[in-house]
Order: sequence, then structure tokens, then C-alpha cells
Amino acid sequence: MEEKSPEILIVDDNPEIREVLHILLGGEGFGITEAKDGNTAISAVREREFDLIILDIMMPGLNGYQTCMEIRKNSNAPILFLSAKTQEGDKMLGFSSGGDDYLAKPFSYNELVSRAKALIRRYQVYRGKNEGNGDSVKSTEEKSILLYHDLEIDEVKETVTRSGRVIDLTDTEYALLHLLVKNRRQIFSAEHLYESVWGEPYYYGANNTVMVHIRNLRRKIETNPGEPVMIRTVWGRGYRCD
Repeated sequence: MEEKSPEILIVDDNPEIREVLHILLGGEGFGITEAKDGNTAISAVREREFDLIILDIMMPGLNGYQTCMEIRKNSNAPILFLSAKTQEGDKMLGFSSGGDDYLAKPFSYNELVSRAKALIRRYQVYRGKNEGNGDSVKSTEEKSILLYHDLEIDEVKETVTRSGRVIDLTDTEYALLHLLVKNRRQIFSAEHLYESVWGEPYYYGANNTVMVHIRNLRRKIETNPGEPVMIRTVWGRGYRCD
């Protein structure tokens, strides 16, 4: 059976930018859907699944941050923000609202394609769709369930539950938690986490990216995020799960 091409949703109020991205990414073999505003994007996500969502921030009506938070109610697909806003605070707000990556305008087409492919590849791996085989992680080995504090991490379904209730994690949050729990007591620097989870070389500013995602993850799994016991900070060195 022929493998289905990854699907990308492009959300931007500028039709010229949508057209350029459509041509560029469509030429790489991706299926493309366009949305002219936040509400259209939210409706599209409710109707079908996407492997990547490229989201502009400055749009009329719902802005990119608001749209991202609404999308996260229905989808864990990676979200790549595109924006002319380049301040560090803008990037942190993007990550806090549920985004996975941030690319400042103007950007090179090669960088956009590389970021898109990296995000899609990681998403497919953690959804068991790599190698074009939907049955790639059907194994029921003894260690398919990781127990950590009161969490159950299902490595086959890639879900995290507490007392039978699923905790809604993004793909990146799951990848971070799984890596740390799988390697308990090992200290991971921000650089190590970024290169392992994002699958890209470490760069200036990536430390803040990791920090925001760890903070969001703690909010979802810790009883008291201000005094975490599951994901500990080792000052000056990184993070670990005991």
C-alpha cells in the first residue's frame, strides 16, 4: 500500500505568503491545506489530522497564540510559528501557548524546509508511523509500560495516564518526559535534551526553548509545579528524573 504523504496546515492571513509556502512545501511532496485565519484553522484541525501546522502570529481576529491554544484542545501535531516578532519574550509566549518551534521572518527557504522535516519526522516517530509501517511498534514487550511515581507511560500508544485518566501532552512534552524517565538519574543538559528531542543542532536561545517546555510539562504532571519532584532541576547542569 502506498504511503500517505505528511499533511501540513499553513495558517496565514497573507495570501502571497500562503502561496509561496504552498509551492515550496508542496514541491517537497507534502500535502498542503491553507487557512486564512485562526477560526478557519481551528475548524480544519477538528475535521482532519495534520502532521505539522505552520502558524503566523500577527493575524486579524484570533492571533497565532490564541489559535495555538485552541488547536491544542484538539491536536498534538507540532506547531511551527512564523513571525516578524523576534523578541525573546515573543518566542517564549509562543512556546508557552503550545508551540514547538519558532522561525523569525525573513527566513531562508532551506531553513524552513529543514525545520518542517525535523518536526514531522519526530512527530511520526513518536506516533509509530516511521518507516511507513503503522505496525512498527506493536510489540507487547514487558517494558512497554513505564511506571514513574503515579504516572503510567505507555511506550506503544505513547500516552501518559494518572489513575486511568490520560494527561494531554504535546508530542514534544511526551518526548521530553519519555527520555528523562527512560534514563532515570541521568542528568540531561539543555543542549543534550534539545539535540535529542528536537533532532537539531543546539543554538543560542535553545536553552530557553527547553526551559519553557519543561515548565509546561511540570504544570501538567506535577502536584506542585513550583516544587517539582518528578522532573528535578540540577542547577548549572540540567534536568533529571530520580
